[in-house]
Amino acid sequence: MGTLLLGHSDCLLHRNPPGHPERVERLVAVNAELEGDAFSGLVREEAPLVTDEAILRVHPEDYLRKLERDTPQEGLLPLDADTVLGPHTLVAARRAAGAIVRAVDQVMDGAVKNGFCAVRPPGHHAETSTPMGFCYLGTVVIGARHALDVYNLERVAIIDFDVHHGNGTQDLVWDDERILFASTHQMPLYPGSGAQNERGRHGQIVNAPLSAGAGGAQFRQVMEDVVLPAVDRHRPEMIFISAGFDAHKDDPLANLELVEDDFAWATGRLCDLADRHCFGRVVSTLEGGYDLPALASSVGAHVKVLMERGDG
Repeated sequence: MGTLLLGHSDCLLHRNPPGHPERVERLVAVNAELEGDAFSGLVREEAPLVTDEAILRVHPEDYLRKLERDTPQEGLLPLDADTVLGPHTLVAARRAAGAIVRAVDQVMDGAVKNGFCAVRPPGHHAETSTPMGFCYLGTVVIGARHALDVYNLERVAIIDFDVHHGNGTQDLVWDDERILFASTHQMPLYPGSGAQNERGRHGQIVNAPLSAGAGGAQFRQVMEDVVLPAVDRHRPEMIFISAGFDAHKDDPLANLELVEDDFAWATGRLCDLADRHCFGRVVSTLEGGYDLPALASSVGAHVKVLMERGDG
C-alpha cells in the first residue's frame, strides 16, 4: 500500500528572527534527506490548506480570527519570547494542518497504509487559545479530530516523543475520552508541564517524563512499561505520532541521549500496535529537532520504518 509523504514549499516561507532554533533550514535538511534513493518509493503529495472547519474542531473561532487579524503585512510580530507571527506564518501552519488531514484521508481511504508530514511550524505547544513554543495550530489534534468526526472512529491515540512536553496537545484533548495522549519528554524542561499526575478528565493522558541524561535504555523502558501498554489498552483505530527528534544526543535544546536507532525502534513498536488494532494505520507529523544532521538522519530512520511497514 505504501507510505505517503506530504509537504509544501509554503512551509519554508515562515520565518523566525535570526538565531532562532526553529528555522527554515530544518525543513530544507529533512527534505534533502527524503530525496535520497532510499526514499524513492514514497508516495509524494503537496499538502493542501486546511479548512476552517477542521481547525474549528480544535480551536475557537475567535482565536483563529485573531491570528488572521494580527498577521503583519511585513516584519514580525512577537507573541511571546519564543513565538512570532510573520506574513507567511499562518499559511505555513495551515499547510502543516492540511498535511495531516490529507494523510488521514488517504490512510482511511486505503490509498496508503501510513504517512509522514514533513512540515513546519510544529504544533504540539499550541493551546486552545494560546500560540506558544514556536506553535500556532494544534496540528496533530486537528488530524485526530478529523479522523474521529469525519470517519466516525471511536478511539485514536497520539504518541509524542519530542523532548519537550506537548502541553498544547494535552490542553486540547484534556476532556476528550476518545483521544489517548501519551508522551515521553525530558523533565524539568520547557514548558514545565508533563508530570505523571496530569491524567486528563478521563485518565486518558499518560505522561512518562525522563531525567536529563537519560538515554535509549531509559527511553525504551518507559515506552515498554508505560506508553505502549496504555496504547494497547486504549485499542486505537488510528495512531498519530508527534515526531520530535530533539531528544537526540546532539540536539542543542535539551539533554537526553537518544540516537537514530531509538527513534526507529519506537516507530516499529508503535507500528506493531497499529497492526494489532487498526490495520496498520499510522500518521506521523514533524515536531521538534534542532541539530540539522541529527534531525535529518532521525527523520530518515523514522520514515524508513514507516516504509517497511507500509509495504508489508
